[in-house]
Amino acid sequence: MQALQLFGDRDLRLTEVEPPPAPGPGEVQIRVRAVGLNFIDVWGFRGMAFAKRKLPLTVGAEAAGEIAAVGESVEGLSVGDPVVPYGALTCGRCRACREGRDNLCEDVSGVMGFHLDGFAREWVNLPARLVVKVPGGVDHVQAACAGIAFGTVQHMLFDNARLEPGESILVQAGGSGIGTAAIKMAKAIGCTVYTTVGDDAKGEKARALGADHVINYREERFEGEVRRLTKRKGVDVVFEHVGPETWNGSLLCLKRGGRLVTCGSTSGVSVQMNLMQLFQQQYRITGSFGCRIANMRESLDKMAEGLTPVIDTVLPLADFAQGLERLESRKVFGKILVTL
Repeated sequence: MQALQLFGDRDLRLTEVEPPPAPGPGEVQIRVRAVGLNFIDVWGFRGMAFAKRKLPLTVGAEAAGEIAAVGESVEGLSVGDPVVPYGALTCGRCRACREGRDNLCEDVSGVMGFHLDGFAREWVNLPARLVVKVPGGVDHVQAACAGIAFGTVQHMLFDNARLEPGESILVQAGGSGIGTAAIKMAKAIGCTVYTTVGDDAKGEKARALGADHVINYREERFEGEVRRLTKRKGVDVVFEHVGPETWNGSLLCLKRGGRLVTCGSTSGVSVQMNLMQLFQQQYRITGSFGCRIANMRESLDKMAEGLTPVIDTVLPLADFAQGLERLESRKVFGKILVTL
Protein backbone atom coordinates (compact mmCIF):
# COMPACT_ATOMS: atom_id res chain seq x y z
CA MET A 1 0.00 0.00 0.00
CA GLN A 2 1.02 3.64 -0.33
CA ALA A 3 2.19 5.57 2.74
CA LEU A 4 3.67 9.02 3.21
CA GLN A 5 6.76 8.65 5.38
CA LEU A 6 9.20 11.02 7.02
CA PHE A 7 12.83 9.90 6.54
CA GLY A 8 14.49 12.96 8.11
CA ASP A 9 13.94 16.64 8.76
CA ARG A 10 11.73 17.96 5.92
CA ASP A 11 12.27 14.74 3.97
CA LEU A 12 8.84 13.32 3.11
CA ARG A 13 8.51 10.48 0.59
CA LEU A 14 5.52 8.65 -0.84
CA THR A 15 6.53 4.99 -0.49
CA GLU A 16 5.22 1.46 -0.88
CA VAL A 17 4.90 -0.45 2.41
CA GLU A 18 3.34 -3.72 3.49
CA PRO A 19 -0.38 -3.45 4.25
CA PRO A 20 -1.54 -4.41 7.75
CA PRO A 21 -2.72 -7.95 8.47
CA ALA A 22 -6.35 -8.79 9.13
CA PRO A 23 -7.51 -7.07 12.32
CA GLY A 24 -7.15 -9.07 15.51
CA PRO A 25 -9.70 -9.48 18.32
CA GLY A 26 -11.07 -6.12 19.39
CA GLU A 27 -9.54 -4.37 16.37
CA VAL A 28 -10.86 -2.81 13.18
CA GLN A 29 -9.13 -2.02 9.91
CA ILE A 30 -9.75 1.47 8.51
CA ARG A 31 -9.48 2.49 4.87
CA VAL A 32 -8.17 6.05 5.26
CA ARG A 33 -9.88 8.62 3.02
CA ALA A 34 -8.74 12.02 4.31
CA VAL A 35 -6.01 13.38 6.60
CA GLY A 36 -6.07 16.76 8.35
CA LEU A 37 -2.89 18.84 8.67
CA ASN A 38 -1.99 20.43 12.00
CA PHE A 39 0.96 22.16 13.62
CA ILE A 40 1.96 18.91 15.28
CA ASP A 41 2.70 17.72 11.72
CA VAL A 42 4.82 20.83 11.16
CA TRP A 43 6.77 20.14 14.36
CA GLY A 44 7.49 16.59 13.24
CA PHE A 45 8.40 17.78 9.74
CA ARG A 46 10.91 20.24 11.24
CA GLY A 47 12.48 17.51 13.36
CA MET A 48 11.01 18.69 16.67
CA ALA A 49 9.80 15.24 17.76
CA PHE A 50 11.25 13.54 20.80
CA ALA A 51 13.40 10.45 21.32
CA LYS A 52 10.48 8.03 21.03
CA ARG A 53 10.33 8.60 17.29
CA LYS A 54 11.83 6.04 14.94
CA LEU A 55 12.34 6.86 11.26
CA PRO A 56 11.02 6.32 8.71
CA LEU A 57 7.69 7.33 10.24
CA THR A 58 4.30 7.42 8.53
CA VAL A 59 2.93 10.92 9.13
CA GLY A 60 -0.60 12.19 9.78
CA ALA A 61 -2.18 12.70 13.21
CA GLU A 62 -5.80 13.33 12.21
CA ALA A 63 -7.93 11.40 9.74
CA ALA A 64 -11.24 9.95 8.64
CA GLY A 65 -12.10 6.86 6.66
CA GLU A 66 -14.33 3.81 6.63
CA ILE A 67 -14.27 0.37 8.19
CA ALA A 68 -12.64 -2.14 5.82
CA ALA A 69 -12.61 -5.16 8.14
CA VAL A 70 -13.71 -6.04 11.68
CA GLY A 71 -11.96 -8.35 14.13
CA GLU A 72 -13.57 -10.76 16.57
CA SER A 73 -15.62 -9.41 19.50
CA VAL A 74 -16.07 -5.95 17.96
CA GLU A 75 -19.57 -4.58 18.43
CA GLY A 76 -21.25 -1.49 17.00
CA LEU A 77 -19.01 -1.16 13.94
CA SER A 78 -19.50 -2.78 10.55
CA VAL A 79 -17.69 -2.86 7.23
CA GLY A 80 -18.43 0.33 5.33
CA ASP A 81 -19.15 2.50 8.37
CA PRO A 82 -17.57 5.99 8.12
CA VAL A 83 -15.32 6.56 11.13
CA VAL A 84 -12.80 8.86 12.77
CA PRO A 85 -9.82 7.36 14.66
CA TYR A 86 -8.45 8.81 17.87
CA GLY A 87 -4.98 10.28 17.38
CA ALA A 88 -3.16 8.71 20.32
CA LEU A 89 -2.58 5.08 21.23
CA THR A 90 -3.83 5.06 24.80
CA CYS A 91 -3.73 2.09 27.16
CA GLY A 92 -7.46 1.83 27.87
CA ARG A 93 -6.71 0.50 31.37
CA CYS A 94 -5.50 3.36 33.58
CA ARG A 95 -7.85 5.44 35.71
CA ALA A 96 -7.84 8.35 33.26
CA CYS A 97 -8.82 6.09 30.34
CA ARG A 98 -11.52 4.35 32.38
CA GLU A 99 -12.98 7.73 33.33
CA GLY A 100 -13.03 8.98 29.75
CA ARG A 101 -10.11 11.40 30.19
CA ASP A 102 -8.26 9.80 27.29
CA ASN A 103 -5.79 12.64 26.74
CA LEU A 104 -4.49 12.13 30.30
CA CYS A 105 -3.68 8.44 29.77
CA GLU A 106 -0.98 7.36 32.22
CA ASP A 107 0.57 4.82 29.83
CA VAL A 108 0.07 6.34 26.37
CA SER A 109 2.31 4.85 23.67
CA GLY A 110 2.44 8.12 21.76
CA VAL A 111 0.73 10.38 19.26
CA MET A 112 0.00 8.91 15.84
CA GLY A 113 2.07 10.53 13.11
CA PHE A 114 4.47 12.07 15.64
CA HIS A 115 5.79 9.25 17.84
CA LEU A 116 4.08 6.33 16.11
CA ASP A 117 3.13 5.60 12.51
CA GLY A 118 0.20 7.82 11.61
CA PHE A 119 -2.73 7.89 9.23
CA ALA A 120 -1.22 9.02 5.90
CA ARG A 121 -1.49 5.50 4.49
CA GLU A 122 -4.19 3.50 2.79
CA TRP A 123 -5.08 1.16 5.66
CA VAL A 124 -4.50 1.14 9.39
CA ASN A 125 -5.49 -1.26 12.20
CA LEU A 126 -6.62 0.16 15.54
CA PRO A 127 -8.41 -0.99 18.68
CA ALA A 128 -12.13 -0.48 18.10
CA ARG A 129 -12.35 1.49 21.36
CA LEU A 130 -10.34 4.27 19.65
CA VAL A 131 -12.74 4.65 16.73
CA VAL A 132 -15.82 6.89 16.54
CA LYS A 133 -18.61 6.37 14.03
CA VAL A 134 -19.44 9.40 11.87
CA PRO A 135 -23.10 10.51 11.79
CA GLY A 136 -24.98 10.90 8.53
CA GLY A 137 -24.49 14.05 6.50
CA VAL A 138 -20.81 14.49 7.42
CA ASP A 139 -18.35 13.73 4.61
CA HIS A 140 -14.82 12.37 4.95
CA VAL A 141 -13.11 15.76 4.57
CA GLN A 142 -15.28 17.35 7.27
CA ALA A 143 -14.95 14.32 9.55
CA ALA A 144 -11.16 14.44 9.24
CA CYS A 145 -11.26 17.71 11.20
CA ALA A 146 -12.81 16.08 14.30
CA GLY A 147 -9.83 14.23 15.73
CA ILE A 148 -7.68 17.26 16.43
CA ALA A 149 -9.11 20.57 15.19
CA PHE A 150 -12.75 20.39 16.28
CA GLY A 151 -12.06 18.01 19.15
CA THR A 152 -9.34 20.27 20.53
CA VAL A 153 -11.60 23.33 20.39
CA GLN A 154 -14.52 21.46 21.98
CA HIS A 155 -12.23 20.37 24.83
CA MET A 156 -10.69 23.82 25.26
CA LEU A 157 -13.88 25.85 25.24
CA PHE A 158 -16.27 23.62 27.11
CA ASP A 159 -14.29 21.16 29.26
CA ASN A 160 -11.56 23.59 30.28
CA ALA A 161 -12.60 27.25 29.81
CA ARG A 162 -16.22 26.41 30.71
CA LEU A 163 -17.45 28.96 28.17
CA GLU A 164 -21.04 29.99 28.86
CA PRO A 165 -23.70 31.46 26.55
CA GLY A 166 -23.50 35.25 26.40
CA GLU A 167 -19.89 35.52 27.58
CA SER A 168 -17.14 37.35 25.70
CA ILE A 169 -14.13 35.62 24.18
CA LEU A 170 -10.95 36.62 22.38
CA VAL A 171 -9.90 34.05 19.79
CA GLN A 172 -6.26 34.44 18.83
CA ALA A 173 -5.32 33.71 15.19
CA GLY A 174 -8.91 33.52 14.04
CA GLY A 175 -7.93 32.40 10.55
CA SER A 176 -6.34 29.14 11.68
CA GLY A 177 -8.06 25.78 11.63
CA ILE A 178 -8.79 25.85 15.35
CA GLY A 179 -9.38 29.61 15.35
CA THR A 180 -12.16 29.35 12.78
CA ALA A 181 -13.71 26.47 14.71
CA ALA A 182 -13.55 28.47 17.96
CA ILE A 183 -15.28 31.46 16.37
CA LYS A 184 -18.11 29.27 15.06
CA MET A 185 -18.56 27.29 18.29
CA ALA A 186 -18.58 30.43 20.46
CA LYS A 187 -21.04 32.25 18.21
CA ALA A 188 -23.30 29.19 18.17
CA ILE A 189 -23.98 29.70 21.89
CA GLY A 190 -24.41 33.47 21.65
CA CYS A 191 -21.00 34.71 22.78
CA THR A 192 -19.48 38.04 21.79
CA VAL A 193 -16.39 37.13 19.78
CA TYR A 194 -13.24 39.21 19.40
CA THR A 195 -10.55 37.80 17.13
CA THR A 196 -7.12 38.65 15.74
CA VAL A 197 -6.04 38.16 12.13
CA GLY A 198 -2.95 38.99 10.09
CA ASP A 199 -4.58 40.82 7.18
CA ASP A 200 -7.82 42.48 6.13
CA ALA A 201 -8.85 39.69 3.77
CA LYS A 202 -8.82 37.24 6.68
CA GLY A 203 -10.68 39.83 8.70
CA GLU A 204 -13.58 39.88 6.25
CA LYS A 205 -13.75 36.10 6.31
CA ALA A 206 -13.73 36.09 10.12
CA ARG A 207 -16.62 38.55 10.17
CA ALA A 208 -18.51 36.30 7.77
CA LEU A 209 -18.11 33.47 10.30
CA GLY A 210 -19.73 35.64 12.96
CA ALA A 211 -16.85 37.41 14.72
CA ASP A 212 -18.18 40.63 16.25
CA HIS A 213 -14.86 42.48 16.47
CA VAL A 214 -11.88 41.76 14.21
CA ILE A 215 -8.41 43.17 14.93
CA ASN A 216 -5.57 43.17 12.42
CA TYR A 217 -2.64 42.58 14.76
CA ARG A 218 -0.17 43.83 12.16
CA GLU A 219 -1.77 47.29 12.24
CA GLU A 220 -3.05 47.61 15.83
CA ARG A 221 -2.05 46.38 19.26
CA PHE A 222 -4.75 43.83 19.86
CA GLU A 223 -4.63 44.20 23.65
CA GLY A 224 -5.26 47.95 23.37
CA GLU A 225 -8.16 47.40 21.00
CA VAL A 226 -9.79 44.74 23.17
CA ARG A 227 -9.53 46.93 26.24
CA ARG A 228 -10.94 49.90 24.32
CA LEU A 229 -13.83 47.89 22.89
CA THR A 230 -14.69 46.41 26.30
CA LYS A 231 -14.34 49.82 28.02
CA ARG A 232 -11.26 48.50 29.85
CA LYS A 233 -13.29 45.67 31.37
CA GLY A 234 -11.71 42.82 29.38
CA VAL A 235 -13.14 39.53 28.12
CA ASP A 236 -14.27 36.48 30.04
CA VAL A 237 -12.14 34.00 28.08
CA VAL A 238 -9.04 34.08 25.89
CA PHE A 239 -8.49 31.24 23.43
CA GLU A 240 -4.69 31.17 23.11
CA HIS A 241 -2.49 29.01 20.92
CA VAL A 242 0.14 31.37 19.51
CA GLY A 243 2.59 31.60 22.41
CA PRO A 244 5.19 34.26 23.24
CA GLU A 245 4.09 36.70 20.52
CA THR A 246 0.66 37.10 22.11
CA TRP A 247 0.86 35.66 25.63
CA ASN A 248 1.22 38.78 27.77
CA GLY A 249 -1.14 40.74 25.55
CA SER A 250 -3.68 37.95 25.96
CA LEU A 251 -3.44 38.25 29.74
CA LEU A 252 -4.02 42.00 29.50
CA CYS A 253 -7.24 41.30 27.58
CA LEU A 254 -8.76 39.30 30.45
CA LYS A 255 -11.21 40.76 32.94
CA ARG A 256 -10.59 40.15 36.64
CA GLY A 257 -11.13 36.46 37.28
CA GLY A 258 -10.98 35.75 33.55
CA ARG A 259 -9.94 32.39 32.06
CA LEU A 260 -7.19 31.78 29.55
CA VAL A 261 -7.00 28.38 27.87
CA THR A 262 -4.03 27.45 25.70
CA CYS A 263 -3.24 24.49 23.47
CA GLY A 264 -0.27 25.70 21.45
CA SER A 265 2.91 27.72 21.14
CA THR A 266 3.54 28.20 17.45
CA SER A 267 5.69 31.30 18.02
CA GLY A 268 7.99 29.69 20.63
CA VAL A 269 7.87 27.76 23.87
CA SER A 270 9.00 30.16 26.62
CA VAL A 271 7.52 33.36 28.07
CA GLN A 272 8.13 35.76 30.93
CA MET A 273 5.04 36.95 32.76
CA ASN A 274 4.05 39.19 35.63
CA LEU A 275 3.13 36.97 38.58
CA MET A 276 1.65 39.87 40.54
CA GLN A 277 -0.73 40.47 37.65
CA LEU A 278 -1.62 36.77 37.68
CA PHE A 279 -2.62 36.57 41.33
CA GLN A 280 -3.96 40.12 41.79
CA GLN A 281 -6.28 39.77 38.80
CA GLN A 282 -7.12 36.19 39.85
CA TYR A 283 -6.66 34.82 36.36
CA ARG A 284 -7.28 31.14 35.71
CA ILE A 285 -4.86 29.66 33.16
CA THR A 286 -5.46 26.17 31.81
CA GLY A 287 -3.29 24.08 29.53
CA SER A 288 -5.17 21.91 27.07
CA PHE A 289 -3.74 19.16 24.86
CA GLY A 290 -5.72 17.22 22.30
CA CYS A 291 -9.14 16.04 23.36
CA ARG A 292 -11.16 13.23 24.88
CA ILE A 293 -12.80 10.67 22.61
CA ALA A 294 -16.12 12.09 23.81
CA ASN A 295 -15.12 15.47 22.37
CA MET A 296 -14.76 13.87 18.95
CA ARG A 297 -18.33 12.57 19.19
CA GLU A 298 -19.56 15.99 20.31
CA SER A 299 -17.71 17.63 17.42
CA LEU A 300 -19.14 15.24 14.84
CA ASP A 301 -22.63 15.84 16.21
CA LYS A 302 -22.12 19.59 15.75
CA MET A 303 -21.01 19.01 12.17
CA ALA A 304 -24.13 16.90 11.53
CA GLU A 305 -26.21 19.79 12.87
CA GLY A 306 -24.61 22.21 10.41
CA LEU A 307 -21.62 23.63 12.31
CA THR A 308 -19.08 22.52 9.72
CA PRO A 309 -15.32 23.12 9.51
CA VAL A 310 -13.88 25.93 7.41
CA ILE A 311 -11.80 24.29 4.67
CA ASP A 312 -8.91 26.26 3.19
CA THR A 313 -7.40 23.68 0.83
CA VAL A 314 -7.82 20.02 -0.12
CA LEU A 315 -4.73 18.44 -1.69
CA PRO A 316 -3.70 14.99 -2.91
CA LEU A 317 -1.54 12.94 -0.54
CA ALA A 318 1.58 13.58 -2.64
CA ASP A 319 1.27 17.33 -1.88
CA PHE A 320 1.32 16.87 1.93
CA ALA A 321 4.63 18.80 2.20
CA GLN A 322 3.16 21.66 0.17
CA GLY A 323 0.28 21.79 2.63
CA LEU A 324 2.69 21.92 5.58
CA GLU A 325 4.57 24.80 3.96
CA ARG A 326 1.29 26.66 3.48
CA LEU A 327 0.43 26.03 7.13
CA GLU A 328 3.85 27.30 8.25
CA SER A 329 3.45 30.47 6.18
CA ARG A 330 0.20 31.36 8.01
CA LYS A 331 -1.33 32.15 4.62
CA VAL A 332 -4.26 29.96 5.47
CA PHE A 333 -7.88 30.44 6.50
CA GLY A 334 -9.31 27.26 7.96
CA LYS A 335 -8.13 23.68 7.59
CA ILE A 336 -5.78 22.09 5.08
CA LEU A 337 -6.48 18.45 4.26
CA VAL A 338 -5.17 15.76 1.95
CA THR A 339 -7.22 12.96 0.43
CA LEU A 340 -6.27 9.40 -0.41
